[in-house]
Amino acid sequence: MSKHLNAFKQQIFVLFLMFSTALFAQEPAAPQSAEATITSSLAQTQLTNKDMAESVANIAKLQSQMDENTLSMELLILVFAGTLVFFMQLGFAFLESGMSRSKNTVNVLMKNFCDLCFGSLVFWLVGYGLMYGANPSGWYGTSLFAPAYLSAKEAGVLFFQMMFAAAAATIVSGAIAERARFYTYILGSMLICGLIYPIVGSWVWGSNHGGQGWLKAMGFVDFAGSTVVHSVGGWCALAALLVVKPRLGRYAPDGSPRLIQGHNLSNTVLGGLVLWVGWFGFNAGSVVTLEGGSLLSMGKIALNTHLAGCAAALGAIFVLTVKRQRIMLSVTVNGAIAGLVAVTAGSNVFDPQWAIVVGFIAGMLAVVTQPLLDKLKVDDVVGAVSVHLVGGIWGTMAVGLFASDTFMSLAQLKVQAIGVSAVGVFTFTTAYLAYQLLDAVMGLRVSPIEEQRGLDISEHAEVSYPEFQSIALHTGAAAAQQQNAR
Repeated sequence: MSKHLNAFKQQIFVLFLMFSTALFAQEPAAPQSAEATITSSLAQTQLTNKDMAESVANIAKLQSQMDENTLSMELLILVFAGTLVFFMQLGFAFLESGMSRSKNTVNVLMKNFCDLCFGSLVFWLVGYGLMYGANPSGWYGTSLFAPAYLSAKEAGVLFFQMMFAAAAATIVSGAIAERARFYTYILGSMLICGLIYPIVGSWVWGSNHGGQGWLKAMGFVDFAGSTVVHSVGGWCALAALLVVKPRLGRYAPDGSPRLIQGHNLSNTVLGGLVLWVGWFGFNAGSVVTLEGGSLLSMGKIALNTHLAGCAAALGAIFVLTVKRQRIMLSVTVNGAIAGLVAVTAGSNVFDPQWAIVVGFIAGMLAVVTQPLLDKLKVDDVVGAVSVHLVGGIWGTMAVGLFASDTFMSLAQLKVQAIGVSAVGVFTFTTAYLAYQLLDAVMGLRVSPIEEQRGLDISEHAEVSYPEFQSIALHTGAAAAQQQNAR
């Protein structure tokens, strides 16, 4: 952008020199009569005015071309970055299915696939308006519901934010895997995409069509969504976990946790790497907004994102080593993701060394908080709370500590704490009441026999590995298909 501006300034300077030369660098002429002098002056003035008009027209044309080129570049970035964030759904699907048992693989994949579909439609219908519509109160948007006519750039922003909404919703899927009913879960995802995420987004980012979110006006900083996306997803996951209760056999009668191993760690690490790739679009693509932003910061954002993920993996390994435990792949992958979550809030304002610090601490927190959840009998299959909620809170608070322009600022730290607390109270309360209502009306949890058979059979009448699940295929699946035929 600055290169275009410098070129524009150079064009103005050249035109000024040409104009000055035309006026003052004429060869001295022989003396003329008064009438001839007046006639000559009028002709020169007309010529000068014509040249100036052409110059102004050329400048306007150049400015229009520059604006069009900038818009084209921003749209290219938005669509490509949005596609990378869409790709993160595949990462979540791999990660969550790998950490679940094989008898629930189809169910996990189906939830990841469908919360994107249902959630995107609801976000277009009401979510985008609540988030980015006219916001005179500072609490929620009041326009742009089911938008049909959008500018080129705003259509790109809607596409990009639609992927963010789906990412927030799918965090819940892995947390409550292996025991939640499909339709009840989907309704919960629609609530996140259509109400909870958009309202929080309006507080922090909403100012595109008049008004300003109250947290944004206060100076709260969450660049790409450590709080708006990941903490929101983490709070919703915690609420759902408290309602759905632990899996059968997860905790012994004395309360001690029993390990339920996922069926495919290859999928887990593949999912973690796919998420990592998607995070570059998640963070770097966030520089493009309707209010404008410097594309020159994309390199720094991508660098900080990668460094934080790497440092977080080391942080997780460090804690395991200090505790004299085996270096577990699943824990290391979760640690890296926690670092990516944490750096998201300030990836544009952290210097690289502080991005490493933020990531390393996030990786450690992801490891040390999981046993605390087990003590409370919060059965989080994929560690979504320790990764997305804890990592999101830490990363958002870290902006007040390590942002280059407000380094170790108590005032900024206070604002960050207010934002984190407000989002937590609203999100958890709304989600908890919603899941309690869904549980009372529809039932959030499957029956014990359905849970033992596996949700692939009871919810979808399919199995993911028919060669190795022949008994289930020819008994439970057949019975479910017969019931569907009726």
